[in-house]
Amino acid sequence: MAYPVNQYREESDAKRILQIRAILRELPQACSDYIRSIAVTTSTLTRLAYAIDLRTFFHFLQSERVSFADQKLTLLTDQDLEKLTRSDLTAYTEYLTYYLKSDDASVPNKAYVNHELSIKRKLCSIRSFYDYLFKNQRITANVTELVPLPKVHEKPIIRLSKDELARILSTAQSGDQMSKGQQKYQKITAKRDFALLSLFLGTGIRVSECVGMNLSDVDFENNAFVVTRKGGNQVVLYFSPEVADALAEYVEERKQVETLPGNEVALFLSLQRKRITQRAVQNLVKKYAAVAAPLKPKISPHKLRSTYATNLYNETGDIYLVADVLGHSSVDTTRKHYADMTDARRRMAAEHVHLPGDPEFKPD
Repeated sequence: MAYPVNQYREESDAKRILQIRAILRELPQACSDYIRSIAVTTSTLTRLAYAIDLRTFFHFLQSERVSFADQKLTLLTDQDLEKLTRSDLTAYTEYLTYYLKSDDASVPNKAYVNHELSIKRKLCSIRSFYDYLFKNQRITANVTELVPLPKVHEKPIIRLSKDELARILSTAQSGDQMSKGQQKYQKITAKRDFALLSLFLGTGIRVSECVGMNLSDVDFENNAFVVTRKGGNQVVLYFSPEVADALAEYVEERKQVETLPGNEVALFLSLQRKRITQRAVQNLVKKYAAVAAPLKPKISPHKLRSTYATNLYNETGDIYLVADVLGHSSVDTTRKHYADMTDARRRMAAEHVHLPGDPEFKPD
């Protein structure tokens, strides 16, 4: 089946490509060679993340390490890069826990704090870069392999309970328990907000997938919609009658809005009549979650995705179905992020085996 080209995605990719090129102009030629080498197998978002990590690393070397101090980064050769030591990498790991940086000379430095997972990801970026240099015989050894990655401790997965799920949807419809200032805007955006939250909780899509949706992506005849996944793959997902009702009410309202030029096809709009941004959706979810689940301050669109995944698994017991609907390339990813799914099944096992002394025990 052929799907329409997603203009929003193409524009987002083009913007990221320009960002990547701007960053690489500050860095050694080897960085550009590396990013080009992974262009076919990675998304623009992934490459941008790698480019940003490389920039952070080389700015650290230039400002914090004597052997690289005052060297112009663009002139660093492969031989210069091979001078990196284990000590440099250990210092970089510590540096990542807290550092000051500004990408604009006119703006004061901003403090950056990284925890285990972020530090590990940034170190993996440098490992991948040096692995590329080593495999292509541009350096004789890969010192990054000598530095262990930080151990990431498992954190409890935060999601909404069924009561909280009901409250967040109710709050989006009614505005109850919100401040007067919030209620003023909620009355204007109620149908949009309810449709957005229903879509997250009823389909488990990512926030990036949601903001990229167009009016033409929704098919009410089949209760289906086209979504553009990571990597650009497009798939059809389906929604329940409840989600269909919420979307249909919003779409009727949306069709009456005269958008700003360039935003005519966007499904979800901001109050400025432009395609809604990921940041705006994140703030929207946080606002309603503060009322519906006040003891869970870190509710985000991804936590709504976790809520959907858990509910789907509890209803079906099918981890492969959950992975497919979420767009995970591996079931291991699904297990990693929703580990307590298996815990629930283990608890179930304990309820079905009875020993003598238990009223439920039945001898042969």
